[in-house]
Amino acid sequence: GIAGIISKNTTLTTHRRIKKATDALAHRGPEAHGFFVNEDHTAALGHRRLSIIDLSSAAGQPMPYLNRYYIVYNGELYNYIEIRKNLQQKGYAFATHSDTEVVLAAYAAYGANCLQQFDGMFAFAIWDEQEKTLFAARDRFGEKPFFYFFDEEQFSFASEMKALWSMDVNKEVNDAMLYNFLTIGYTANPANPQETFYQNLYKLPAASYLQYSLADHQLCIEKYWQIDLDNTISVSENEAAEQLNFLLADSVKKRLRSDVPIGTSLSGGLDSAAVVAYCAQQQASHYTHKCFTAIFPGFEKNEESYAKKVAHQYHLQHYLIQMDAHTLASDMAEIMYYQEEPFTSASVAAQYKVYQTAKQQGVTVLLDGQGADEVLAGYSKYYKWYWQELYKKKQLAASGELRDARALSVKESFSIQNKAAALFPELAAALLQSRKAKEACRHINLDREFSFTHKRELYYTTPTYFTLNGALHFNTFVYGLEELLRYADRNSSAHAVEVRLPFLSHRLVETVFALPPQFKIKNGWTKWLLRKCAEPLLPADIVWRNEKVGFEPPQKTWMQNKEVQEAMQEGKKILVENQILKKEVLQKKIRPQEAYAAQNYDWRYWMASLLFKKHA
Repeated sequence: GIAGIISKNTTLTTHRRIKKATDALAHRGPEAHGFFVNEDHTAALGHRRLSIIDLSSAAGQPMPYLNRYYIVYNGELYNYIEIRKNLQQKGYAFATHSDTEVVLAAYAAYGANCLQQFDGMFAFAIWDEQEKTLFAARDRFGEKPFFYFFDEEQFSFASEMKALWSMDVNKEVNDAMLYNFLTIGYTANPANPQETFYQNLYKLPAASYLQYSLADHQLCIEKYWQIDLDNTISVSENEAAEQLNFLLADSVKKRLRSDVPIGTSLSGGLDSAAVVAYCAQQQASHYTHKCFTAIFPGFEKNEESYAKKVAHQYHLQHYLIQMDAHTLASDMAEIMYYQEEPFTSASVAAQYKVYQTAKQQGVTVLLDGQGADEVLAGYSKYYKWYWQELYKKKQLAASGELRDARALSVKESFSIQNKAAALFPELAAALLQSRKAKEACRHINLDREFSFTHKRELYYTTPTYFTLNGALHFNTFVYGLEELLRYADRNSSAHAVEVRLPFLSHRLVETVFALPPQFKIKNGWTKWLLRKCAEPLLPADIVWRNEKVGFEPPQKTWMQNKEVQEAMQEGKKILVENQILKKEVLQKKIRPQEAYAAQNYDWRYWMASLLFKKHA
């Protein structure tokens, strides 16, 4: 956990204040803490440490370098060994074996350009005592969080918002964001990635860095990386599979670098099973062969049997985690305390219990399959984007893709509206946005004044590029993936566990986006290329499963539970008191819905109500 305050007002940059911030982040780093306040009391940095690389006290933070730079850093630089060798050849010396010191030396050597060399997940801030400037950056996908508060007196930042609240920053709900969550289920603003559910707190966007100058109190934010959707390469299917295989193996190898025990999440799906299979190829001294699976006995989407098959094949120590409606009701306030912003389904609660069990079993680092669906086209919603792309090129019939998908029992629709959208995409997008705005405004339970005030602030949007790659880009970089990364970061950090995601190696992602779409969806199969790579490594009924099961618990059943319904009813009361819902909603019965149902309103009311509770 990291925190910092930069201000000319020395009553703000005190040791007491920065300690309050790091105390609020103790769960993220329970093993050690450290502080730095400069001589003129204009900069205060704080850190809570979870030791993973170089466990010695010398690798503690805030870490100084060259008597000039001071860093607080959260995350991992997976290629730190290679970067350190290059820096040593340039004459840079190292006092530790940590990746933290490599980040510092790379910044001293290259400035902001150091980010181009980093393969990792990170949020860090470096104070330059000589120039009186702060440089902060966030990883390419937004795996690690960085929140900030900026007014006329100070720039302050932290890994979580509760650290800023602990320093007396006001907690004021952002009604526009709340309106979008309640009506269309959005948890972020695609047009403004800095926005949060709170009025005066902002996120540093993924793949961005900021520079703050104390002298003129100026804040500048720049993007340092993005995918070029026009960059496509021409390769054969075998060559593409070889490239993905090499990049995924290399990504797993680097993500197994650790000085503490490593395990894996194992859902039973292809992505996490592939990660397990690639881990088995490596000789990693701290890989424990422990894996963790959330199971839901009796639920039709329980993937326990698939997970057990993979665990057995690779001789893993398999931990099965069960939870029920009672656990959901009793844990929700605690989960929301760590999440800080609403979430859209009970899957977040199940994930929370998985990470809790991993920690209890002595595992500090977990490898996970997240990111594969967005990058490699794993969701069924991507079919229509590919079919529309083929239809526009007059290739749909000849390709046989629609026929092959139907043969695999794919039910995704392809109607006259889809054909029209393929030919007139901008018009289709405008009509869809208009329809969504009207539906949101007519949301039957919203307080009339609240709805009227925010009806012009709907954030619903569609991909800019009307192709399969365009849709994947939208979900990976604009809206979708970062929401899931937030869930994973807060849930794991709540238990002092670190999650690493091999599918989010930027070299791998750049390569996949440069490949033509037929390597992502082929012969009716999503994630075609990954299936080809996994084919020699995993059972056929996992590699070639044709039904997509997300990480989904039996939410509909849980919502029928008396304790859950009472908590939801209490949530509705809070929203009525805050003039967000009409009083009449209190007379309506709770409508249980599946985790990913489009009109999951009672769940959203419950989550939204937690925004108004004081953090304890």
